[in-house]
Amino acid sequence: MSAIQVDGLTKRFGDEIALEGLDLAVERGEVFGFLGPNGAGKSTTINLLLDFMRPTAGSASVLGMDTRTETEAIRARTGVLAEGIDLYGRLTGRRHLELALEWADGKETPKELLERVGLSVADADRSVDEYSTGMKQRLALAMALAGDPDLLVLDEPSAGLDPNGIRTMRELVRAEAASGTTVFFSSHDLGQVEAVCDRVAILNDGELITVDTVDGLREAIGARSELYLRLADEPGADLSAIDGIADAEYEDGRLVVTCADPRAKARAIGRLLDAGVEVLDVDASSVALEDVFAAYTDDEVDIVREEETAADDSRGRLSGVLG
Repeated sequence: MSAIQVDGLTKRFGDEIALEGLDLAVERGEVFGFLGPNGAGKSTTINLLLDFMRPTAGSASVLGMDTRTETEAIRARTGVLAEGIDLYGRLTGRRHLELALEWADGKETPKELLERVGLSVADADRSVDEYSTGMKQRLALAMALAGDPDLLVLDEPSAGLDPNGIRTMRELVRAEAASGTTVFFSSHDLGQVEAVCDRVAILNDGELITVDTVDGLREAIGARSELYLRLADEPGADLSAIDGIADAEYEDGRLVVTCADPRAKARAIGRLLDAGVEVLDVDASSVALEDVFAAYTDDEVDIVREEETAADDSRGRLSGVLG
């Protein structure tokens, strides 16, 4: 049974189509990325899943329950971090967590939740009015974790976080998934999605464009990654027969390996080491998720052509080595 099952979900506001015929399945224990530009329909989808609004057509279930008839049961098992959540400035962080635990019938203590998101006990006893934006975001995440939910819906979870906070958030998301929690991760920060998500859906103009792994999205648009190796001597190993390697060129102590499959990089290095080739330095490049997203949402973007042009320019400047 899927954690989230959506069939033909549609939402119209008068003549405006916010979401059109969305079909989607999110598996239990999966970290699922939900991407799209502003106005794509991401927030509408979340609101429909949580029954904050009703669909014009179609149906959806969350944790095996109908979103329209079993709303309370769904919300009891779902932790939500909403974008731009309003906290009560006069209340302390501890009181926020006490209320969240009461609403979720949670067995945790406020201290346990604070530790998970990197807030101190001293922070908990301050009023939220004194919190920085990042501290408020950490507190909101702790509130979403109250009651050990089966589903976490995170809308822009890295907003306002510093690098340490982002690292904590990533670790927490992966730990939740490892324990069996499903994470629905909606974000404009493509780097965060790439770092934590098992699969990614791209939504544009209210329609689902594609669903795949990050590597699968790159492969689908023909994007290639490259591995740059500085070697002590000319390699005697043949890399061309390795699955996922499209080309390998050696010149002036540098080997450039073009990979149709990013995972082939590790296989190439392993083959060289097994052959006794001394590898002095390693660097690599790949098409960023931002570029993949652009390729799916902008018909004028040609990622493969742009990447190949950049590679040719770099080879010229650095005598065969791409930086």
